[in-house]
Amino acid sequence: MTAVPLAAARILLVIGGGIAAYKSLELIRRLRDRGAAVQVVMTDSARQFITPLSAATLSGQPVRDALFNLTDESLIGHIELSRSADLVVVAPATANLLARMAGGLADDLATTLLLATDKPVLVAPAMNVRMWLHPATQRNIERLGADGVAFAGPDEGPMACGEFGPGRMAEPAAIVDAIERALSKTADSPERPSLLAGRRVIVTSGPTYEPIDPVRFIGNRSSGRQGHAIAQSAVGAGANVILVTGPVALPDPPGATVVHVETALEMQAAVAAALPADAFIAAAAVADWRVERVDNEKIKKGEGGAPTLRLVENPDILAEVAKMNKPRPAVVIGFAAETNHLVDNAKSKLLRKGCDFIIGNSVASGTTTFGGETNEVLLIGAEGVERWPSMSKAAVADRLVAKLAVELAKRS
Repeated sequence: MTAVPLAAARILLVIGGGIAAYKSLELIRRLRDRGAAVQVVMTDSARQFITPLSAATLSGQPVRDALFNLTDESLIGHIELSRSADLVVVAPATANLLARMAGGLADDLATTLLLATDKPVLVAPAMNVRMWLHPATQRNIERLGADGVAFAGPDEGPMACGEFGPGRMAEPAAIVDAIERALSKTADSPERPSLLAGRRVIVTSGPTYEPIDPVRFIGNRSSGRQGHAIAQSAVGAGANVILVTGPVALPDPPGATVVHVETALEMQAAVAAALPADAFIAAAAVADWRVERVDNEKIKKGEGGAPTLRLVENPDILAEVAKMNKPRPAVVIGFAAETNHLVDNAKSKLLRKGCDFIIGNSVASGTTTFGGETNEVLLIGAEGVERWPSMSKAAVADRLVAKLAVELAKRS
């Protein structure tokens, strides 16, 4: 594939039948605002949620929805559609549509062109949380990932059905970012799967919860979005990824080996068990302290006044890995979330921890680092400070993985 700027791209957008189809109209508008041409294909189910007229008005082209159309198929229309685009995007990609793609079915226009295309495919899943977590869906996701299909999302949050969890379609802005990344790949540059092929990468993500009693804990506001994005990007670059994650409301990144923990001590043990590795990326926000004595029963309010909690320091997992005596990972990367003096504090952390790089980001009041879709970071290493512009967390992850690949190549 030749790299194509979004402003000159031809996008074939397949809209599946789910309530999230309304977001696809916003996606069309954003792509058109960036200069892309958008041809829309709708499934029969999609027509139950949005009208072809709406999609046609925004895209500026008639919507295609019939496989057996005498005018179109006299020119073998599904083949022409599948080959004329620079990228095929499926949004929303319902559980049913993903299953049909994974099984290679071709029983309507959408699945037929997906089977006939020789162009990259990007899907934005959208479904109920239980459908997303079902083993059948996870098998289909793994199969599609192995076939080279790229994923944007899903996100977690409240759903139209009243449940909460992973399965919400990614927001249109995040899908546009993913489309732009997919279009930027070229046939002349190394494919992402070769960047970290054969490498073993450990990533930590999310917060840790340090129990006070059976119902209370000490924690922080980390959502795990950045760590999970890094793990997913490393998988896409061909690495064998072990993700050690604290409690988050995010789906496991397809293709990664995921270890779920709650406390810092559990995370320390899981990281130690995953070693050795070529790289260690400590994106988790590990609690600095834990309660010395955890009550076995709930501490009751009003019994002797407010309790006094004696805290003890948690292990410094990043420093332990960076300074370990046995062969340590070739590249160790930490994160510094600061509310002030970001550069000075991040530089100090780099020296104190003994790692190779620190990713510094601000979590001051008014920022969206915790829980948001975007991040603005500094990369700090021996060569100085590199400022990255604000971008999606997925884009930060891709850029960091590319940097990691360069560093590992240097040290080989």
